[in-house]
Amino acid sequence: QVQLVESGGGLVQAGDSLRLSCAASGRTFSTYNMGWFRQAPGKEREPVAAISWGGRNTYYADSVKGRFTISRDNAKNTVYLQMNSLKPEDTAVYYCAAGRAGPISVTAAAYNYWGQGTQVTVSS
Repeated sequence: QVQLVESGGGLVQAGDSLRLSCAASGRTFSTYNMGWFRQAPGKEREPVAAISWGGRNTYYADSVKGRFTISRDNAKNTVYLQMNSLKPEDTAVYYCAAGRAGPISVTAAAYNYWGQGTQVTVSS
């Protein structure tokens, strides 16, 4: 069982930066691939970024490539999402998720555990 708690969301202006954190409970964090997903009002949840259990492999959605960076600190049981050059279209609730080690997946079904989400609002 893994419990995930996101933090770091907020209201910012376009062009600003935010860093989201996701703290995980349990001693098996390092065995999970981690992902960040987001859901905007009226839209489906979409993958944003993912990182393999050891941090060697990453994935980014085309819409955030070059602006967002996912990283993890297994010693701290934490995964991060550094978001730079934020745009109004990045406004959404951001969720972190944990899935069993294997090839990185961008499918929500591949992730077993989810946090409650943190709101990111980018004003123009």
